[in-house]
Amino acid sequence: MNRRIFLSLISLFVLPLAARAQDITAPPAAPQPTLPQVLDRAGELGALKTVLVARDGVVLAERGYRDNKVTTPTNIKSASKTVMSALVGIAIEKGLLEGPDQRIAPLLRADLPPEADPRLQDITIGNLLSMQAGLDRTSGPNYGRWVASNNWVRAALAQPFVDEPGGRMLYSTGSTHLLSAILTRRSGRSTRELAREWLGPLPNFAIGGWERDPQGIYLGGNQMAMSARSLLAFGELYRNNGRMPDGKQLLSPEWIAASWQQRTTSQFNGDGYGYGWFLRNIAGQDVKYAWGYGGQMLYIAPAIGLTVVMTSDEDNPSARNGYRDALHDLLAAIIATQVAFQAQN
Repeated sequence: MNRRIFLSLISLFVLPLAARAQDITAPPAAPQPTLPQVLDRAGELGALKTVLVARDGVVLAERGYRDNKVTTPTNIKSASKTVMSALVGIAIEKGLLEGPDQRIAPLLRADLPPEADPRLQDITIGNLLSMQAGLDRTSGPNYGRWVASNNWVRAALAQPFVDEPGGRMLYSTGSTHLLSAILTRRSGRSTRELAREWLGPLPNFAIGGWERDPQGIYLGGNQMAMSARSLLAFGELYRNNGRMPDGKQLLSPEWIAASWQQRTTSQFNGDGYGYGWFLRNIAGQDVKYAWGYGGQMLYIAPAIGLTVVMTSDEDNPSARNGYRDALHDLLAAIIATQVAFQAQN
């Protein structure tokens, strides 16, 4: 199924009647589809592997298409940048880091290039989280060359400045990898160890395979394996203001609010961006979402208590072929089922 089918769903079931009716002779709208019907139709998206839908902490539906399972780890690609943001927030809470305004140069002094651009002294942890370091990108066409280098931290810091720190959004995995290096250097432990200790108490949360750089630093922001259920558990932590199901506070509500505050705007899709989270209005809801290459999606619509996970074939793009937009449309149709259910009860 291509995006047109979901646009058809949106036009029939999501947009208000006044927006689609052209005259009083228009036929009555089709009945609102149920969540199972929407997910049945979603199976026609050939790259889609799994969908999980939860509302107020209760799983409403889970689907695995083409023999895929919600319990099987998959490469969540850049959705792992959102996990890195959570680890930074916990590190700040524990006093390991000072806060988003802390400058990174003293933390990575041994890896600064010789005769370093003085603007490196101005980059903050917050700049790395919001993709506003000002350094040239190590993602997209530059990614292969970056990971082929013998020291990813030094290569990221050696990128030329194409904007000022705090300037426009420059989406770059090198930025989140620097955060992983900072956590490793400050704690004396691997980022994976920290993730297991800090997020491990969260029920159903687990990280599987995770790539490391030549120095053994876990890649901050890519090549991390998690199952759909694990992603759901992580999303539910944010939806619950950092509390686990037993009420224990694992992540501070202040960090979540800071992460969901728009700091910049993506030049690729026009969406807002906070600390590792994209921000977009979908079907009338303010949605916070994590996005990984190929269509690895974690959506949260806090106002209606909705958390949705979608995993996809990680070997195909999702932005330039319209697939990511089809997933947004699928979420819109899911939201419509929940808004309709709420109106009826």
